[in-house]
This record gives sequence, C-alpha cells and structure tokens, in this order.
Amino acid sequence: MYLESLTLRDYRNYEDLNVSFSPAINILLGENAQGKTNLLEAIYVLSMTRSHRTNNDKELIKWDKTAAIIQGRVNKHLGTVPLEIQVNSKGKKAKVNHLEQAKLSQYIGQFNVILFAPEDLALVKGAPAVRRRFVDMEFGQINARYLYNLGQYRTILKQRNQYLKQLQHKKNQDLVFLDVLSDQLAAFGAEIVHQRLIFLKQLEFWANQLQEEITQSAETLTFEYATHLEDAADQTIEQLYAQLQNDLKKATKKEIFQGTTLAGPHRDDVRFLINGKNVQTYGSQGQQRTTALSVKLAEIELMKEETGEYPVLLLDDVLSELDDMRQTHLLKTIQNKVQTFLTTPNLSGIARTLINEPKIFHINQGNLLEEEEHTVD
Repeated sequence: MYLESLTLRDYRNYEDLNVSFSPAINILLGENAQGKTNLLEAIYVLSMTRSHRTNNDKELIKWDKTAAIIQGRVNKHLGTVPLEIQVNSKGKKAKVNHLEQAKLSQYIGQFNVILFAPEDLALVKGAPAVRRRFVDMEFGQINARYLYNLGQYRTILKQRNQYLKQLQHKKNQDLVFLDVLSDQLAAFGAEIVHQRLIFLKQLEFWANQLQEEITQSAETLTFEYATHLEDAADQTIEQLYAQLQNDLKKATKKEIFQGTTLAGPHRDDVRFLINGKNVQTYGSQGQQRTTALSVKLAEIELMKEETGEYPVLLLDDVLSELDDMRQTHLLKTIQNKVQTFLTTPNLSGIARTLINEPKIFHINQGNLLEEEEHTVD
C-alpha cells in the first residue's frame, strides 16, 4: 500500500497543492513552521479522519477559508482507490471512490498509516493514557470489530458517567437504569480486553525480534497487560464479562460518591518489560527509547500480518531524537519495505549514507519544490 498523490485545498498553510510521491522514501526538507508537519498531518487525517495534533477540526482549515479538502490516490493490491476528507464548520465528510460514507468509522481502514513523532518516544515512560491511546488507535485501524466495540464502549461510558453524576447530586435515584448501563459497558468492555490481549501478544512477538536485533540479543522484550481483571489472558469473553459485571456492581457506592466509572478497560495499562523488569521504572533512557522504537516498528509487521499490506510510515522529525545506532536500525528496517515520509530540517550523515534514491521535497511557506536529482549528497 502506498500513497500515489495528494491534493490539498485550503488546508492549514497550503492553499492549492498537487503532488505525486515515490512508493519508497519521500523526504520533506525545510525549516520549522514552513509546513512539513502540516503535510504529514494531512496524510494522517486522510487515513484516520482526525488529526494527531488537535481535537479542533477548525484548526485544519486555512485561517481565511470556510472549508479544507484532502484528496489522495492510494495504491493497494486490488488497484488504486481515490479517498477524500472534507472539513468545514459543520463537521467532516469522508469519501471512498467518490462515494460518501455514512459513518467515519466505516471509512477507517481504507488507508493505513503509522505515525512516529518525537513524543512517541514517551510511549514507555508516559502516562497510562498515552499507551491506551496507542493501543486503541493502532488496533482500531486493523480491526473493524475492535473499532466498533471501542466506539460503543466510549458512548456508554459517557452516558454512565453522566448518570453517576446525576445520582451523586441526588437528581436521580433509579439504580435499575444504572444496572442496564453497567451490563452494556461490561459486554463491550469484555470484548475490548479480549481483543487487546490477542493483538498485544502478536505485537510482542514482532517487537521482541526487533529489540533483540538492536541489542544483539542482550535484551528480551515482553508485554504485560495491566488490568484489574484476574487471569484475564486465560479467560473467555463470557468470563471477562462476568468479572466486569461483578466489579462494577461492587464499586457502585464508591462510583456514585465520586461520580465516575472506576472499573473497565478505560483504566487499564500496558507494561513493557526488558529481561523481566519494567522499563518505565528500571530502564535507562536508552532502553526506553529502544523499546519505543521496537514497539513502533513492530506495528508495521502486525498491520501486514492482519491486513495483507504494509502501511505507510510517517516519521515526523524523529531522526534528530535518535542516536546513530538507532537511526541506522530504523532506516535499515524500513528500506525497500514501506512507503515512508520523513520530515527533517536537514539530513544526518547516517541518513545520507543509508537512504537509497529518495524523492526529496523542499518546503518553504507551504510551497513544495521537488529536487530533480534523487540524491542526498
């Protein structure tokens, strides 16, 4: 899978852009605030229907315009598919083959991307919410059932929290409706936990291979899914559902007092272990960065395994955050495997040596100029 071309209309600082890309490595060169990350963001929005930088869609629209349009032609093993995202003050529209999709969730999965930005190096040492978001975003791309269950769970969780606040403030006293919401939450929560465990085991397999390669077999990387559910990995969906139901029932008084849901996969975490020790607590900064790199690169193989096609890789100024050894491993891993978009103010010596025949674009104030020669010298 690769992105053949991209058209932007009134997107951020791009007024009118039409550009074709290499199916291999595309380098976006430019100083800060010129539009490198905006272009990468547009590709991400074309895939996920949302930005990774903001929750306010209006920020995607050029400041003096009323709407933004992102169009792309994606080459897949069954042929080329035109995709389109329109953003205006009323919301978003997504089109596949020029046909508008009834729901944005039906669109996701048409074009898979993996984004690796400097903040992703905090995947290991960041808060649990960072790792939950990582799991949900990546697994949601490759599995429509997971995405559906997650959407339903979030909707019911929001309703349940609102109702708990009503009970907290004595605006309602009907515990039967709370039981109904608890039952629904437990049902979708059990599905989510079950699917997370399956995907994390697959991701662990690929990440450990990469970790061993980087460290020359000195380190073994394993994952641990941290949940309040007992023996979750050995439980059926029905057993997980029964546990969640019971936990929610036992926590009812406390939840009403606090006005929020205290049990469920929205509070779970993932721990990364090197040779059995938690990297977040006991790992050096180098080990934490190596682990984050292994996990992000493992996504490439997991997506290929699940969808039959490699995703597109977006590297937003990551090279400057990695030492020579990790840069080398990253570039050798992606070379001749996945279409890659790499933003950087300048190319390091390692990149110049390892990247073969990239397509290079110089970006200045939202304008792209392609280099005629495919060389980084």
